[in-house]
Amino acid sequence: MQADREIQKWTLIKEEDISPSPWFPLVKHTVKLANGTIIDDYYYSPLGDVAQVLAVTKNKEVILVKQYKHALGQVLIELPGGIQQKNKSILESAVNELEEETGVKASTDQLISLGKIANNPTKLNQVTYGFILFDAEFNSTQKLDTTEDIQIITKPAPEVLKMAINGEIWVTDSLNFILKAALAYPDIFELDKR
Repeated sequence: MQADREIQKWTLIKEEDISPSPWFPLVKHTVKLANGTIIDDYYYSPLGDVAQVLAVTKNKEVILVKQYKHALGQVLIELPGGIQQKNKSILESAVNELEEETGVKASTDQLISLGKIANNPTKLNQVTYGFILFDAEFNSTQKLDTTEDIQIITKPAPEVLKMAINGEIWVTDSLNFILKAALAYPDIFELDKR
């Protein structure tokens, strides 16, 4: 066992953008591993960072979105969110996506961080940042993109946690942020009553 050995980063020798379209960026790297091995065909996708918001209403209901996801060919339930928008911070993108998808307008100072996660750091250069918003209100209108057809669902927080546990909500980032929020705010999810 080599517990005291320091893990070394790879050295980038060459980078080539081979993206088939702006919708799916793809990069080919030539890298040198710490042991000296050269890999000339390491591919990954720099999709861009994502922001998600777990919005909780005054009645302790969580706002969810239900929409078709073409890569899986399924209608899924998730937290509202999307890819970081050009020339906007991750916080600005979070409040914009929340309003666009749900009609809930909020300010960046109302968001509380739930941390960050990486879904597949071997093949994706993408970090998802999660936020929680309390006292969310439907105070605007949806502004959906051409590819979006979103149904808004509101459920009591404890029921949303059950949906996450029983597999009704199974998209990785949404699942993680629901579980993180339940641990950080057990009273909202009624974990303190168990």
